Amino acid sequence: MQKLKTFVLNPNILLILIIALASFLRLYRIQDYLTFLGDEGRDVLVVYNILHGKLTLLGPTASVGGFFLGPIYYYFIAPFLLVFNYNPVGPAVMVALFGIATVYLIYKFAGEIFNSRVGLISALLYSISPVVIAYSRSSWNPNVMPFFSLLTLLILYKAFQKDKVWLIILCGLLLGITMQLHYLATFLAVIIFTYAFFARILLVSFVQGVSLLKMIEKILKDYFFIILGFIVGWSPFLAFELRHGFSNIRSIIKFIFTSGDTGLVNNFIGNISNVFFRLFARLITNFPPPEQVAIGTHPNTTVWYYLTLFLAIVSVSVLLYKFAKVSKGLGKIKENVKLYQFLLLIIWLVVGIGLFGFYKKPIYDYYFGFMFPLPFILVGNTLDFFMRKNALLKIVSVAVFLSLILINLSGVPFRYQPNRQLDQVKKISESVLEKSDEKPFNFALITGGNSDHAYRYFFTLETKSPVIIQNSQVDPQRKSVTDQLLIVCEINPCSPLGHPLWEVAGFGRAEIVGEWDVSVVKVYKLVHYKEK
Repeated sequence: MQKLKTFVLNPNILLILIIALASFLRLYRIQDYLTFLGDEGRDVLVVYNILHGKLTLLGPTASVGGFFLGPIYYYFIAPFLLVFNYNPVGPAVMVALFGIATVYLIYKFAGEIFNSRVGLISALLYSISPVVIAYSRSSWNPNVMPFFSLLTLLILYKAFQKDKVWLIILCGLLLGITMQLHYLATFLAVIIFTYAFFARILLVSFVQGVSLLKMIEKILKDYFFIILGFIVGWSPFLAFELRHGFSNIRSIIKFIFTSGDTGLVNNFIGNISNVFFRLFARLITNFPPPEQVAIGTHPNTTVWYYLTLFLAIVSVSVLLYKFAKVSKGLGKIKENVKLYQFLLLIIWLVVGIGLFGFYKKPIYDYYFGFMFPLPFILVGNTLDFFMRKNALLKIVSVAVFLSLILINLSGVPFRYQPNRQLDQVKKISESVLEKSDEKPFNFALITGGNSDHAYRYFFTLETKSPVIIQNSQVDPQRKSVTDQLLIVCEINPCSPLGHPLWEVAGFGRAEIVGEWDVSVVKVYKLVHYKEK
């Protein structure tokens, strides 16, 4: 019996079980629950072209600002799209695998800073968080940020722990890759440079007789090597910029300094307090999104809110307590190492949240991607801290831990019936092709906010892409206008005749000759109007 207990409680066995659970939650019926709309269709269309020889140095569009990201995400998903025979589920599986790898990385990171039990608690809570699971089950460039952010910071810490230049360069390279995934990596860059500054001061301070000039020289060298690695990691995007007059970089600078969407805000404290709460509430306690709940309208919600806030404050307090404790032993090797580790977590938290205070637009959950692992590590550390105290605190900690498990497992994204969005889009696309009677056709999508790339992807797979209607300056003879226009209506009611959408207006005066209900949409067939 004792041998069985020892085997079951072995950290390696527990880690395997946690990773198995994380794998199930991320891969279970992934195709049935897959999000496949315009953005996902755009990405696989680009990657399809890459796999057919049309390489690109430009990535997806940023969610704000009208500029583009680097292309690294496209090249990440390319082999998965190919292996899955151009089924869009392939890129989603890749994101899920990165999500599973992040669970292991959290165990590794938290275990090294604290202990293996903190690593296991943090990894388990991360593996079952509904918000994290949801972002780990669909293909979207920000969804792999948690992995690369955590790996970047782990390498950063190792670089200063071992004082190795090549690790500093590697950290910069990973930052360059992360910057291609989402521009919230600029926040990560500030965290890295801030930590490098303070970590180098601590490292140099352990050596007697080092001058201020020497310290500044060391810091500048660190910055140089980080930037050098960053240039390598960001090089595909920089290559595009060099060829096109730095158009995107100029747009980024304009967005930051002159757009009015960033800068000093009237409610700076309110912004960061909101982000601080949501970081723990959305990820740890599965608290509803801000737009779905009003604090104080229901007793249960109010209790939920304040318990979450209390857990967040206590988790940060425990970290600060440990940081203060090791600071007293500064100079001893063990305390020096811990100081580096705790300093990284504090800077990650304070700078990461603080920078959101300058952002004036709505802040969505996925913006926290570069911070996703942090609250789990802090809560894991807190639970372990109190489990080591008296019997009462141990019971409370275990009760909180079990409650968090139940709350999160009750909110798994696939508890409802799947919408089978991918199958729907494929079915609708096949129906459009069928209605075209194997003849050239123009295509339009009337929708409330989607784009037509998902449909066009399936047209491309069948090598039956619709003809794109050009404006009169490019096509004065209107050769790009065919004899038929197929329209998919995703809104109800729908009036395709006379619709201002370019694909409809550019076709010219028309009449409906066919109307069909296909899945959740209507498909219309229009031909040119003829006088009776």
